[in-house]
Amino acid sequence: MRPLSPGRGYQGRAPPPSKYGRVRRVTAIAIAVLIGLAGSEWAPGGGTPRPEPRGVELTAVNAEPAASPATRSLAQPAEPPSATLRLKRLRQITGRISPKSVVASQTGLFFAQNMMYRHTITVYDRRFRLVKTIQDAVRLDRLGYPKYRGTVRGAPVEAAFSPNGRYAYVSNYSMYGPGFGPAGSDVCSPSSGYDSSFVYRIDVSRLSIDRAVRVGAVPKFLAVTPDDRYVLVANWCSYDLSVASVRTGRVVKRLRLGPYPRGIAVGPAGKLAYVALMGTTTIARVDLRSFRVSTIRNVGVSPRHLVIDPTGRYLYATLNAEDRVVKIDLRRGRVIASASTGRTPRSMAIAPDGRSLYVVNYEGATLSKVRTRDMRVVQTVATGPHPIGVAYDAATRQVWVACYAGSIVVFKDA
Repeated sequence: MRPLSPGRGYQGRAPPPSKYGRVRRVTAIAIAVLIGLAGSEWAPGGGTPRPEPRGVELTAVNAEPAASPATRSLAQPAEPPSATLRLKRLRQITGRISPKSVVASQTGLFFAQNMMYRHTITVYDRRFRLVKTIQDAVRLDRLGYPKYRGTVRGAPVEAAFSPNGRYAYVSNYSMYGPGFGPAGSDVCSPSSGYDSSFVYRIDVSRLSIDRAVRVGAVPKFLAVTPDDRYVLVANWCSYDLSVASVRTGRVVKRLRLGPYPRGIAVGPAGKLAYVALMGTTTIARVDLRSFRVSTIRNVGVSPRHLVIDPTGRYLYATLNAEDRVVKIDLRRGRVIASASTGRTPRSMAIAPDGRSLYVVNYEGATLSKVRTRDMRVVQTVATGPHPIGVAYDAATRQVWVACYAGSIVVFKDA
């Protein structure tokens, strides 16, 4: 699929493919992709994305093998099941924040990434107290990159914790300071010439940056594999995935995927990863043993965020341009159900028992709880303006919602 130039008006939702001829279908999907990108991260400027590369191999899709008995036992639902609980609002956190995302360490800490608007990562505990504000300023020459002299700053977007919670990895939309050019953009391509950026590693015990990993241009989402072997980074403007070694802190593979890779989900056995290509209707499937890339096609317009259930059987994707969340059967490689949650669903979290999704609706200023069994919306609660990130803390059943307008709202599934 070839994305069209930005700026065209969107005249409605993309019609079902079976009702239209090839030309109408491609045109409708392309226009819907653009409106999804227009409301994706910021209002985009000019520029024309490149078409999806021919190098992406299209193959049949199979689900990752089921998790081992030991892993499955950890995924068994506690009593009562999450789908039977109700969200209750606990607290609103404000201050000098503009959080793009929030993540839970599962050991008692929550990291909120405040991008270039604040140049910080703010860290909170389960009692909603600010533990520390981590500045994004670093000396890259002291972290293994001698060509960069002087202090530079980042723009924290997303974060992911190592499986044991010892480290947090934070992506930076752009770098600012000596040796870096213009900031990145949300409408771009590999030919745009934006600088490579960096992922920071934060030592959670010290709450300080102790490593930097050079990745692609405008990195957004990232994930750590369950075996703590790789950090996977989706590079928005490079159209690729950086695979970094946890041991060495260096990228070992760059995999070309297609326009605007964003959300990443890794199967419970750590063998397969899935990456949402927001400029298409496709999800890339990456074999982390062979680094072979295949695709799941026709999932819907502008897939943004992904989560996978504890068994590795089902993948869920938010469709930013369609106001829907879809459920994908990975054994069959296709969408089997969907839910309409609200205006422009962005990020989501999944309960440890796999029975509930928590979806933030950016333009709707709401959080929707979806029962995964039948993809029914069982509850919708108000948040602050522009909810964009969400995290679930298993020990407390707290659901933390990052609101771009300047707050974090905390609920409890009780």
